[in-house]
Amino acid sequence: MLRNTVGRLACFYLFLQGLKGVYGAGTEEVKSVSVTEGDSVTLNTDVQVQKDEQILWMFGPQETRIAEIHRQIIHIDGTDMIFEKILQIDNQTGSLTIRNIRTEHTGLYKLIVISRGTSYKRFNVTVYAPLSIPVITIDSSICSSSSRSSESRCSLVCSVLNVSDVTLSWYAGISVLSSISVSDLSISLSLPLEVEYQDNNTYSCVINNPISNQTTHLDISRLCHTCAFNKESPSGREVLAACISAALLLALAGLMYFLYRKHKRTAQKVETAQSEEDEVQYAETGFFQQNGQKKKANETEETIYSSIIT
Repeated sequence: MLRNTVGRLACFYLFLQGLKGVYGAGTEEVKSVSVTEGDSVTLNTDVQVQKDEQILWMFGPQETRIAEIHRQIIHIDGTDMIFEKILQIDNQTGSLTIRNIRTEHTGLYKLIVISRGTSYKRFNVTVYAPLSIPVITIDSSICSSSSRSSESRCSLVCSVLNVSDVTLSWYAGISVLSSISVSDLSISLSLPLEVEYQDNNTYSCVINNPISNQTTHLDISRLCHTCAFNKESPSGREVLAACISAALLLALAGLMYFLYRKHKRTAQKVETAQSEEDEVQYAETGFFQQNGQKKKANETEETIYSSIIT
């Protein structure tokens, strides 16, 4: 009786192991794969395809078939538009390659190998958008402040546009000063930082996701010098007052020059008129004297001539 019971238990155990080999082999194996949008990725089967084996590739929660090898004949499903013309399957290993991958290809890929038994493998693929380079700018609202408490400090902002699943951080050397993270949604991020004008530390702004990063180093002397220059520059009212004063001075100088020219022209006219009057009087006096002299001369000549004839 005991022998029969042990035999039955052994058979049941072997049956369970058989079920595990058929249905459960690799069911818990999930490999995470991260890739940047636009790149290519290959999901390896780590097997050699046998003549009587069937390889199936499924995608998504509905486990839609996207590629298959059956009796060494390759079939790629052309009805799934998001994978159109970008899938390639290796006829020797059954490995699946996705070319020019996009964010919509993020998801769970399931491999089924059917031979004498059935084995499974899963790949959790995450596609990240390319990272943009962070931009460091002066906080203009702080930079234009006239507060003496901010005269020795420089306020900066590090920004990135349209990102998702990233972390934006300020570093001093290799130490993180502050950071902000976002997931799922595509938004813009900004992270402020305030430093001394004469700070000698090395600062950088870094954006990263699990597979890549972009870094922009801070040039304090250039950016903060610009802010300091703006603080020392005159305000808008001061510039306007200076412009008005300069315009009034120019107008006054023009008026004085106009009056001077007018006075000078008047004086020249008076002087010219007096000169012409003096010349006319002198000419008349000379004319009458000459007529008198000629008359006397004629009379004398006539008198002398008459006496000689007689």
